[in-house]
Amino acid sequence: MKLLTLLALTFSLTAQESPNILLILADDLGYGDVTCYNTTSKITTPHIDQLARDGMRFTDAHSPCTVCTPTRYSLMTGQMGFRIPRGGTVFSGAGGPSLITPERLTLPELLREKNYSTACIGKWHIGLTFYDKNNQALHDGSPAAIERIDYARRIDGGPLDHGFDQFFGTACCPTTDWLYAFIEGDRIPVPPTKKIDRTKLPNHPYSQDCRDGYIADNFPMEDIDLVFLEKSRAFLQAHAKAKSGKPFFLFHSAQAVHLPSFAAERFKGKSKAGPHGDFILELDWIVGELMKTLTELGLAENTLVIFTSDNGPEIASAVHMRVDHQHDPAHPWRGIKRDQWEGGHRVPFIVRWPSKIKANTTSDQLISHTDVMATIAAITDSKLPDNAAEDSFNMLPAYLGNAPKPIRPYLLTQAFSPKFLSIRRGQWKYIDHPGSGGNNYEKNPDLKPYHLPDTSPTQLYDLATDPGETKNLINTQPEIAKELKTLLEQTKASGRSR
Repeated sequence: MKLLTLLALTFSLTAQESPNILLILADDLGYGDVTCYNTTSKITTPHIDQLARDGMRFTDAHSPCTVCTPTRYSLMTGQMGFRIPRGGTVFSGAGGPSLITPERLTLPELLREKNYSTACIGKWHIGLTFYDKNNQALHDGSPAAIERIDYARRIDGGPLDHGFDQFFGTACCPTTDWLYAFIEGDRIPVPPTKKIDRTKLPNHPYSQDCRDGYIADNFPMEDIDLVFLEKSRAFLQAHAKAKSGKPFFLFHSAQAVHLPSFAAERFKGKSKAGPHGDFILELDWIVGELMKTLTELGLAENTLVIFTSDNGPEIASAVHMRVDHQHDPAHPWRGIKRDQWEGGHRVPFIVRWPSKIKANTTSDQLISHTDVMATIAAITDSKLPDNAAEDSFNMLPAYLGNAPKPIRPYLLTQAFSPKFLSIRRGQWKYIDHPGSGGNNYEKNPDLKPYHLPDTSPTQLYDLATDPGETKNLINTQPEIAKELKTLLEQTKASGRSR
């Protein structure tokens, strides 16, 4: 009977009009930053909490990597970044080329084949190709390369080359980069003309990530997310006005809450939890404004909304928020951004789809951002070719509340380097390297209070009894460690986990 019910639900989804899709990706937002995930959070997040009340909140969701670029690659392709050359790259400046090869099927390409209008607004950070006046590709992340860019030439390898009809955003991290300028489509219409004057920007413990790059005259460092919001609103309004009958896919890729924490003026001091708390408050408000726009345009009822983050919280965010405001952005997990421990990759993940996803529900299904592609393929009745989305699992049954058993047989995660991998199966987590895989806890004085000395070359944790990953069982459970190590090597060799 359960099988028949699931088949009927699946048929009803594919037989009717495909839903609109709004994918909101926060940047460096920790599991503990959101009130509905952390009741002790010092920042209120009413709009994200409302999204959870209106839909489903996943408690065991993971970014594929503990840093942004590989995660974004995996979100767009359904393939783990470590499987490709340069799969651990984090781009800056004119760095590139794109990690996505031309033949690789992407999520927006999949949807465009189903007659979707597609738009990417915000941070790209998967690599681009800028050219100099001699038409030579730069592929250079240094500040010197910015001076060589020929802004009259097309930028290759960006969102327009990978399935998006429209793009407005930035090449890399909007307020942390050497290149502070907006890309519209495949060009920068207002190039940077001068070095940034950091003396005019906020100076506090959460503002030190801002590099001395080149800035365009139309690039408001403290209002970047408000610009992205207006561009996403404009896309939604134009789509509603066109009445084309086509569904849309909007990827809203936020700057917030990546450091530096430059909250807009209207949010400063409002969180009572410092500049970073104000920035989280702004992100929450933006989520609310996007939902408000969907409702005003009559689009909310047939729109699948997915909200998540690209990895755990940054070092400065975690250290200073813990000391200054008694707020733990990674609560209740060990680790932060770059770390293989849970705090580096366990993230908020909320889905809302009225009349399809039951409101105010939670799921403990083990899921990854790589799963978005296979899930949306199922929703839109799209067939994934064998050489695409190799690490993506269809989570639609979990969305619909019809998955009593785990869908994923295991989960892979990647730390800062593609050589640093872990595998999770059920309650067991095997880390195939020593230490965190990212941050140096021994040499960083700010991180020493959270350091648990362990010289073992590999790690094994039982998350059922030790969710804080405090007891390395590598020597007491050798058979389990051996099984997981073998499974990890098999999936690396096979090139897929799906």
